[in-house]
Amino acid sequence: MPLGTRLKRRACGEPSSQARFVRNWLRNPLTTGAVFPSSRALGSTMARQVPLGDEGVVVELGPGTGVVTQCLLDHGVPASRLLLLEYSQEFCAMLASRFPGVAVLRGDAYQPGEAFRQALGGRPIAAVVSSLPLMARGEADREAALSHHLSAMPAGAPFIQFTYSPTLPVRPERISADVETLPWVLLNLPPARVLVYRRAATEVRE
Repeated sequence: MPLGTRLKRRACGEPSSQARFVRNWLRNPLTTGAVFPSSRALGSTMARQVPLGDEGVVVELGPGTGVVTQCLLDHGVPASRLLLLEYSQEFCAMLASRFPGVAVLRGDAYQPGEAFRQALGGRPIAAVVSSLPLMARGEADREAALSHHLSAMPAGAPFIQFTYSPTLPVRPERISADVETLPWVLLNLPPARVLVYRRAATEVRE
């Protein structure tokens, strides 16, 4: 976009992505979770955990303004393989405009429902990249969400989640999974770390 157009839009009062994120947080602090969107340092760390050799769908939960989405594209995930599931109608409109080649679905990532299954179109899920504010929900809700998504994925496929908490949002033994904990991303505000959950290979899929 030309600089003049960007300046004109700002002069006309169009809010920036960060301003929209803060405004959405003020309206819905429990669903947005963080005051500021994730940094590119955090987004890149999450994106690097996504396998590129698989033809399955890469699902992003709670993409917000699209910082992590852009990192996934930069990592090499084709737009045709991305499916964004976002609760905020405003963010959905922004994402659809910013990433015209990416599928954007409005819905509840804790209870995806039939529309989500239809959007997958029978394709397997290669990875889930989550920016959900898990610690804002009760333990039972957190466990149910991860268990649901992991059960829909092949054993070993990554569920990638970031957290600001020094404790795990979901204990892996509670959902028959393994977890890999990556180092803290100090360039994020506040510092965060990336967790990679995987369904145990020995678990029988229902």
